[in-house]
Amino acid sequence: MSIKSIESQERNMRRLAELLGHDLSYIGGARESGPNGEKKMFLNLGKTFLRTLAKDLGLHDVKVTSNPGGIAVSGECSLYGMWENGGICVCISQPCLSGMDTVLYRSIRHVRDYKGGHNHFVSRSELADMSYDQFLNRLLTVRRDSTYERAA
Repeated sequence: MSIKSIESQERNMRRLAELLGHDLSYIGGARESGPNGEKKMFLNLGKTFLRTLAKDLGLHDVKVTSNPGGIAVSGECSLYGMWENGGICVCISQPCLSGMDTVLYRSIRHVRDYKGGHNHFVSRSELADMSYDQFLNRLLTVRRDSTYERAA
C-alpha cells in the first residue's frame, strides 16, 4: 500500500462521512426516477472506496455492489470478500436515525453468506476521525477472530 493510496482512502473516508451527514434520501434534481445528486456521489464513492479496501485487506473472490434503494433511503454499498479461511462483509449506508452507525462489518463463510457472524459497527464520526490504518485494523479483527459464531 502506497502512501498516496492511504491518503486517497482517508480522503474518501472523510468524504463518505460528510455525505452520510446529509439527507441522501432527498430526491431533488432533474430526475426523480433514480439516484442523483449527493446520493449518486455516495454510491459511486462508496463502491470506489470498497474496491480499494478489498485490495488493501488482501481479499479475493470479491463482490462490490451498490443498491440505490428508493426515494426515502440513502442506498447501500456492500463488499463481500474472502481470505483463505473465512471472509468479511462491509456495508456502508445512512441509517434512518441520524448519528447512528454507518459502517457495518461482520465475518462471513462465503461470498453469498448474507447472515454472517456478529455485527460490528463504525459510526459516521469515527469514520471521519480515524486513520485509514486504524480502520483497516478494526476490520482485520474479524479475520483474527478464528471462531465463527453466526448471529442469532
